[in-house]
Amino acid sequence: MSTDQKREDATYEAETAQASEQTEANEAAQTDEAAAEAAPEATAEATDNKELDELRKQADDNYQRFLRTQADFDNFRRRARQEKEDFAKYASLKLIEQLLPVVDNFNRALSTSKETRDFDALLKGIEMTYRQLDQVLVQEGLTPIEAVGQPFNPELHQAVMQVESEEHGEGIVVEELQKGYMLKDKVIRPAMVKVSV
Repeated sequence: MSTDQKREDATYEAETAQASEQTEANEAAQTDEAAAEAAPEATAEATDNKELDELRKQADDNYQRFLRTQADFDNFRRRARQEKEDFAKYASLKLIEQLLPVVDNFNRALSTSKETRDFDALLKGIEMTYRQLDQVLVQEGLTPIEAVGQPFNPELHQAVMQVESEEHGEGIVVEELQKGYMLKDKVIRPAMVKVSV
């Protein structure tokens, strides 16, 4: 091989190596550019995945809170229903407790009258027991309706007869046949009356 040819081969190899280096440099630059372009996409995707995970966790927390609230509400509703049933079942408990001494006194009066056959003592015992019963009823808000001498009021009185009366004007209650009662502000039984015409 001649020196010229050796030079040409060396030049060719040098040029090939230089071209190869240039190609590698270009490929590296392209890879860097692709990596630079892909980096924001990868970063954005990673950010989206992180946000999605946080939203899923928040949705799961909210669902668990909803389930607990629903369970609490079901328990509250069950307790309220039970309390309402108990209240209805034992609504008269206080009144019954107050009436028990009255019942005891009636029993004492009856048993004493059987032994002694004393009518006056029996009458006195019944009068005392009646006052005790009346006191319990007044404490509970029961009041008698005033009727005789009052103008007839269809909300308080039930007229069963009309009578002529020189003593009273027209529409006045002249006689009470059955006592009426109010419980606090509600009429529970109107007074049965005779009314003047």
